[in-house]
Amino acid sequence: MKHNNQVFDNVLDLVGNTPLIRLNKITSKFKGNFFAKVEAFNPGHSSKDRIALHIIEEAERKGILNPGDTIIETTSGNTGFSIAMVSIIKGYECVLAVSSKSSADKIDMLKTMGAKVYVCPAHVSADDSRSYYQVAKRLHEEIKGSVYINQYFNDLNIDAHYQYTGPEIWNQTEGKITHLIACSGTGGTISGTAKYLKEQNPNIKVIGVDAFGSVIKKYHETREFDEKEIYPYRIEGLGKNLIPTATDFDAIDKFVKVTDEESAHTARLIAKTEGLFVGYTSGAAMQAVIQLEEAGEFSKKDNIVIIFPDHGSRYMSKIYSDKWMNDQGFFDSINEAAAKTIQYIK
Repeated sequence: MKHNNQVFDNVLDLVGNTPLIRLNKITSKFKGNFFAKVEAFNPGHSSKDRIALHIIEEAERKGILNPGDTIIETTSGNTGFSIAMVSIIKGYECVLAVSSKSSADKIDMLKTMGAKVYVCPAHVSADDSRSYYQVAKRLHEEIKGSVYINQYFNDLNIDAHYQYTGPEIWNQTEGKITHLIACSGTGGTISGTAKYLKEQNPNIKVIGVDAFGSVIKKYHETREFDEKEIYPYRIEGLGKNLIPTATDFDAIDKFVKVTDEESAHTARLIAKTEGLFVGYTSGAAMQAVIQLEEAGEFSKKDNIVIIFPDHGSRYMSKIYSDKWMNDQGFFDSINEAAAKTIQYIK
């Protein structure tokens, strides 16, 4: 229960109602008005707070979750953090199967939030016994009184964004939104938000962001799962090597693919131009906007909302580390290492 005097019962009362912030410098030469839905303002610093709270409270309401139960989930990091946070407040044990692609920062954060973490190899097929999907299933079978959230195939993932994110954006833009740009991993954010917005105005264009190395864009266009599309990539929480049923492909007009390298540089550029310290997927979403602008997607009257899913603090050992960027071969004559801006006084 929220109180009028801005004193909250616990941290969960702060989930949702994130701000819409106009982008100014990074879009100064673009046609249209650009707004970021900054999900880092959630208490767990990502949009995943919404689904964690919604799914767990629905499970409680239906009697699936009981006091002292164990919640199990697969996560690239952010959902796990949100579930761990909700579990602390509500008194559940939390067990997480995490992809080895997740940053060390994210894994440390999960442990700090009291979760038991199993790190699973990222570059194995979804049906491999070592994949985080299969490990989570095995743990669910082994641990008595456990509930497996399974965000990739849970319709409540979509429902959380249909009930909250969509209406927030509609109200914040006073119904004037023309385009929604959002990354697609589980697909819950883009699907739920799109479903609500298109019910208000079917002309709103919904554009999903996918990664090179992922199967989602081609599946959207052909309804065929093409294994040949799959290869390792670095962006976390974007794209998939399977088809999540939490993605409503009919609600999405088209997909744009972005590269690891450009998304990393664009995330760093957002920090330098807008003062917003955002995560890797936010960089990917903005990179898609840059590509769409170059392709002539937008007009002067358009109001484009871009979902920035999480906070830059999750990526200190990755895109905000010059060493990591250098190790990936992401620095060249155009994008020099930022280390030159640091001077050590001896």
